Amino acid sequence: MAGEGHIRDEAEAAELRRLGLAVIETEAQAVAALAPRIDEAFVRACRHMLACRGRIVVLGMGKSGHIGGKIAATLASTGTPAFFVHPGEASHGDLGMITPQDVVLALSNSGETDEIVTILPLIKRLGVPLIALTGNPRSTLARAADVHIDVSVEREACPLGLAPTASTTATLAMGDALAVALLEARGFTAEDFARAHPGGRLGRRLLLRIDDVMHTGDGVPRVGTDALLREALVEMTAKGLGMTAVVDPDGRVAGVFTDGDLRRSLDRGVDVHRTPIAEVMTREARTVRPGLLAAEALHLMETHKINGLLVVDEDGRLLGALNMHDLLRAGVL
Repeated sequence: MAGEGHIRDEAEAAELRRLGLAVIETEAQAVAALAPRIDEAFVRACRHMLACRGRIVVLGMGKSGHIGGKIAATLASTGTPAFFVHPGEASHGDLGMITPQDVVLALSNSGETDEIVTILPLIKRLGVPLIALTGNPRSTLARAADVHIDVSVEREACPLGLAPTASTTATLAMGDALAVALLEARGFTAEDFARAHPGGRLGRRLLLRIDDVMHTGDGVPRVGTDALLREALVEMTAKGLGMTAVVDPDGRVAGVFTDGDLRRSLDRGVDVHRTPIAEVMTREARTVRPGLLAAEALHLMETHKINGLLVVDEDGRLLGALNMHDLLRAGVL
């Protein structure tokens, strides 16, 4: 009996994997079929959107509405101002959100969605360009559009052929194609993207500067060139950065002493109470100037296999210090 249950479990698992794979294959084919449709209509749609002096207003009902919301968000985050309007609400006042400077992007697999068809005359009266993504080039929406992009699919991934699956995937992929084409055409950069995502990890990596995370003032570990190794160890312990700067009487960095230098010194049997720090410090200290991106500081540390950096002014005077832990706390790592 136990053996029969195991066989049933294995057969069920195999069937579930088969069904899942069939969905992936169907949707992959639907997306691949879009390639020939990156045609002149696609180019015209991009040109309308590039020329838009207002915003791209995305419309869609049901599952197309969910896809429309994502497309609007992708456009907005990649340099093309956009927002989503629910077609059902549009006929009850929200149509006022569309201005003559906008472009409307309407999504409907059938091209006959009642809520969209109802407001087509009002959209046309505004005189705004209408771009339609439908699965039916002969539909009311497709015929009313200034530009129609065909996102039809051979079949849905749903075995009943009812639930929008491959069709919504194809529409989403075409929306991404439009957004990325516009991104490239606008010369949108990674820093532009970060400005739109200041709270995200990418935003922190691309916008955060070392000035925002470095230790300054009394928080910077430093000893003079005439200090003993013992004094340097006390300073390193107090400041907790795993290093201390060694500065001359004018505050210029003469060297750095790190945990690694300490290990090498102890291996050599140096006397921590009598050895001058100048004899065991690293003279070629790795320094950077203020304003450096935190991500660039991280790259320097990784490239040179060091855990900290000293920040100096144009004359080499010590301004601050930071280490890997500071970048980790700031979310740069």
